[in-house]
Amino acid sequence: MSNTKTATLTFRVDPGLKNGLRMAADQEHRSLSNMVEFLIRDYCERKGIPVSPSEEVKNNNGVRS
Repeated sequence: MSNTKTATLTFRVDPGLKNGLRMAADQEHRSLSNMVEFLIRDYCERKGIPVSPSEEVKNNNGVRS
C-alpha cells in the first residue's frame, strides 16, 4: 500500500467542458481526476514550470502544506 499523500482540489466547470474532459479521459482510459492531473503536468512541462514530485510543497509564503 502506498503512503503517498494527495491534496484535494475542488472547482466548478461548465457542463460542456466536463463532458469533454470525460470523453478525453475515456479515450485515454483514465479517471477524471487522473486526466486533470495529466493535463496540468503536461501544461507545466510545456511552459517550463517545475512540478515538485515530493509530497510537501512550499506555498507562496514559504510555508509547507
